[in-house]
Amino acid sequence: MKEFVTVALDAMGGDNAPAEIVKGGVEAVNARKEVKVLMVGREEAIQTELAKYSYDKERIEIVPASEVIGNDEHPVNAIRTKTDSSIVRCQRLIKHGEADAMVSAGSTGAVLAGGQLIVGRIKGIQRAPLAPLIPTAKGFSLLIDCGANVDARAGHLLQFAQLGSIYMEHIIGIKNPKVAIVNIGAEEEKGNQLVKEAYPLLKACPNIHFIGSIEARDIPSGQADVIVCEAFVGNVILKLYEGLSNTLIHKIKGAMKSSLKSSIGGLLVKSSLKATVKEFDSSKHGGAPMLGLKGLVVKTHGSSGSEEIKNSVIQCISFKEQNINVRIEEILNQ
Repeated sequence: MKEFVTVALDAMGGDNAPAEIVKGGVEAVNARKEVKVLMVGREEAIQTELAKYSYDKERIEIVPASEVIGNDEHPVNAIRTKTDSSIVRCQRLIKHGEADAMVSAGSTGAVLAGGQLIVGRIKGIQRAPLAPLIPTAKGFSLLIDCGANVDARAGHLLQFAQLGSIYMEHIIGIKNPKVAIVNIGAEEEKGNQLVKEAYPLLKACPNIHFIGSIEARDIPSGQADVIVCEAFVGNVILKLYEGLSNTLIHKIKGAMKSSLKSSIGGLLVKSSLKATVKEFDSSKHGGAPMLGLKGLVVKTHGSSGSEEIKNSVIQCISFKEQNINVRIEEILNQ
């Protein structure tokens, strides 16, 4: 019997659930024969959406879950009280070995809390960081951490750097990825207490390619492949990135429509502009993985469409095939 990579998909999470989530799950199954998707959520709603598509019935299964955790609910309380929610059911499937990974566009807080409390950390992992890919002039960089550990210590940042290096090399395919720590200057002596304590640890680590500090203005140019920081700084960088990108696109579109002359010019550069914008679309790599857990937990944008959901599910295949958790354990035990 063929062994599948089994992914639990939170069909009820996100602004576009269940329609776009189910569609993305079906697209992943139709695109890759080695994946099986467990659609977790309200059975009737999922069945209604599945009826719209053709797919291999043996590789999509519905796992009923009667509750949904909202973004306005306290994450830890919701995880403990809504035990039949789609997020909790997904994470329990990983814990009990019935799924290799999960994908959710639902409550970020609940996904992160459940990842720590239900799925659990790999032995030796102190904190599990959330690590999205962000677009740069050279492709993409991994921002680690961007939301899971606001009060991180220097030793945590060292582990983040190791986890990020493993992910970028074995999932994204960048050999010997360059690692940098976010700082207010390039000089080694600069930074707050956390950065000053973490810098020598990163510098002395033999299994990462540490290149020193990186200022925020240099992140978009792609000077480093792994951007290390605690979650407060990482989340500010991520949200500024997203907001600035949306603003620039809005302003460019407005300028192209401001006059007849600019509209004609806009038509001439439209195809090139669309291609450039597409290069900066991180959804083609899927969501942000929570690294260092016993199973893969992937958090996608709350507004994710089917494309990002599909790519997030496919992302889980590489994670399993490359034995990322085994590699993490080997690094920690060196």
